Amino acid sequence: MQAADKKSTIGKFPLRLMPSVKREAEEFSRQEGVSLNQFINVAVAEKLSRLQHDRWVASRAKPDPARTARALAILDRDNGNEPDPGDELPEGYVSIRFSPEYEKSAGTE
Repeated sequence: MQAADKKSTIGKFPLRLMPSVKREAEEFSRQEGVSLNQFINVAVAEKLSRLQHDRWVASRAKPDPARTARALAILDRDNGNEPDPGDELPEGYVSIRFSPEYEKSAGTE
C-alpha cells in the first residue's frame, strides 16, 4: 500500500453557530488553551462517544438475575483476609444491597 493511500483527508465543513454559542465556545476554547476548531472537534468526538455508548447499552443483553446473584455471592464470600490498613469499612456500615429499597428494585423481595 502506498503512503498516499494511507493518508486520511481532513474535510472542511462550514459551520454556522449562533453568535451566543460561538462566543461561549470561543471562551471555553481559550480557557482550555486550544483553537476553536480543536475545541469543536473534541466536543463532537465526545458527543459521538456518548451516542455510541448509549446505542451499545440499548443493544446489549439484559442482565440475568441468576447470574448476577451468583456474582454477588462470590463477592460476599469471606476469604479470611483482613482488609489492608485504610480499606476498612466505616463503623456501622450496611451495604445498600441489604436495604428494602434495593431488594424491591432488584425484584428479590
